[in-house]
Amino acid sequence: MSEGNRARFTALSRDAVRHGRTAASRTRTGAARLARAVRRVTHAKGAGESGLGRLIELHGVNTAGDAMVAVALANTLFFSVPTGEARGRVALYLLVTMAPFAVIAPVVGPLLDRFRRGRRYAIAATMLTRCFLVWVMAGSISHAGLSLYPAAFGCLVASKAYGVSRSATVPRLLPPGSTLVAVNSRISLAGIVSGAIGAGFAAGLATIGPGWALRLAFVVFGAGMVLALRLPARVDSTEGETRTTLSLDDTGPIPRRSNVGSAVVSALRANGALRAFSGFLTMFLAFLLRERPIGGLHDTAAIGLVAVAAGVGTTVGTALGSRVRSRAPDAVVVVVLFLEAGAAVAGAFIYGLVTVLVVAATAGVAQALGKLSLDAIIQREVPESVRTSAFARSETLLQLSWVVGGGIGIVLPLNGRLGLGLAAIGLVGMLVVTMTGSARRAGERRRRDRAARPT
Repeated sequence: MSEGNRARFTALSRDAVRHGRTAASRTRTGAARLARAVRRVTHAKGAGESGLGRLIELHGVNTAGDAMVAVALANTLFFSVPTGEARGRVALYLLVTMAPFAVIAPVVGPLLDRFRRGRRYAIAATMLTRCFLVWVMAGSISHAGLSLYPAAFGCLVASKAYGVSRSATVPRLLPPGSTLVAVNSRISLAGIVSGAIGAGFAAGLATIGPGWALRLAFVVFGAGMVLALRLPARVDSTEGETRTTLSLDDTGPIPRRSNVGSAVVSALRANGALRAFSGFLTMFLAFLLRERPIGGLHDTAAIGLVAVAAGVGTTVGTALGSRVRSRAPDAVVVVVLFLEAGAAVAGAFIYGLVTVLVVAATAGVAQALGKLSLDAIIQREVPESVRTSAFARSETLLQLSWVVGGGIGIVLPLNGRLGLGLAAIGLVGMLVVTMTGSARRAGERRRRDRAARPT
């Protein structure tokens, strides 16, 4: 190389290094600004002082990781194979993972309830477990072998265990003047945003290879483990807590657990129906729209539109959730159940693209508002000493309801009117039961008020 060429090469190398350093510096600066912006949002309204901000960030990381796992599994088990084979694979996934979870789910809440002094470590353990399992899945997902299913089952159980532990943790981190409804709305919104971001990253990585989304999830869950260990120490405190049961009464000569009352049980049943309908729609419409797209759309486009409608509905319901504290949450539960039943009836009689999108959006709104209303009722009816245990057990039962609904959705014939009609019957039945219970409790309150009046 001549002396002149060598000089030009050296100059170009120096320019490249300088530009690289400048780009890296700008990237670090942009990332730092983004981190500060996120921190301002999550730590606003006293959340930074109470420790709630750290839990919001943790939940965002958890939801992003779960979204990455879901996208990776969907690409492998559903979109990458013919419809008939996809139904068999998803049915096997449901059987090998969700069906055993239906047996384990009632045990998760009580088991975690016994280790209330180590909630931070329990949450960190769910993250560490998923770190290991998603790495195992990344190596086996390309051929969808049977080794994929035990790992997916473990991820599912760890994810639900996180949900139970997180619900039990929230009451310990309430900022002064805040309610559980408002706080859970903030946590849910953070989960929606981060879940959408995580799903977007996973979809992009899927173009490189089926295992890359899971490798990114490994990093995300690792970060979640660190965030879990950094939660405030009072998360582990059990001062003043006792266990509770979700039954209406606690019989026996020496009751050991406090009951939560008929209002909580009624709201939990209604939310169980809402959650079961959500699981039903997820499984039923996924296969129905792939085999029989509606509105002249491609199957992937139809499924995508329904997913967007459900996501928008959930976002709207969560955003409206903070208003529940100024209204009667019992009435909100009845209203959202009525709206969901009405949407299902309309979908059964007038099956088409518009009605399916309305059903999906209504289901999202109803599930979000119903859950936040249940939180408000628990806060109102359940003493603080047993509130944490009530949240843990209610979350477990709601997760189980989703599994039951998903199982029903996968075994039904792929007929839109038939499926939505059967779902409508179930929702209407639960609406009648809920309204009857509300009327009975209102009558009891009136009788107590009359008895308390001076004669």
